[in-house]
Amino acid sequence: MQPQAQGSLLTSLLPLVVLFAIFYFLIIRPQQKQAKAHKEMLANLKKGDKIVTSGGLMAEVLKAEEDYVKAKINDDTIVKIAKEYVAKKIES
Repeated sequence: MQPQAQGSLLTSLLPLVVLFAIFYFLIIRPQQKQAKAHKEMLANLKKGDKIVTSGGLMAEVLKAEEDYVKAKINDDTIVKIAKEYVAKKIES
């Protein structure tokens, strides 16, 4: 009876293992890669880069600090934006 009990245990756990593997490769891994790319983009911000905030504002970076970015929205308006609210960098 022992070999049959081990076989049934293996066949009952196999679908769960396959489901977890599919979940990992379709959801978790791409999300980790995207988070890594975003963190890299934030670390490489420099003066003159054009950015879009998560609120939809488009701005030009004047100075990248450790936690904040000083950005120019227009000729008269300079704002300080927390880095976590920078959604993406606009490539020109």
